[in-house]
Amino acid sequence: MAINVLYFAWVREAIGMGTERVQPPAHIVTIADLIDWLRGSSEGHGRALADIARLRAAIDQRFVALDTPIGNAHEIAIFPPVTGG
Repeated sequence: MAINVLYFAWVREAIGMGTERVQPPAHIVTIADLIDWLRGSSEGHGRALADIARLRAAIDQRFVALDTPIGNAHEIAIFPPVTGG
């Protein structure tokens, strides 16, 4: 199943793109699994996704924990923590 992955802020800058369509293998079950798998996509992915504690995610525009199953997601966003001010 193909998933649109969106990247924001410094994650996007490090990877060098704002979105990509990926088809993860069947063993990729959670957001954390996906991030781990994506790290190997390029040097930029490796840098941006190296420290999972610095990342947050959303599935189909709903904030979720990184251990959330991907399920039938159409879109997954990966971004740094949101700060207010």
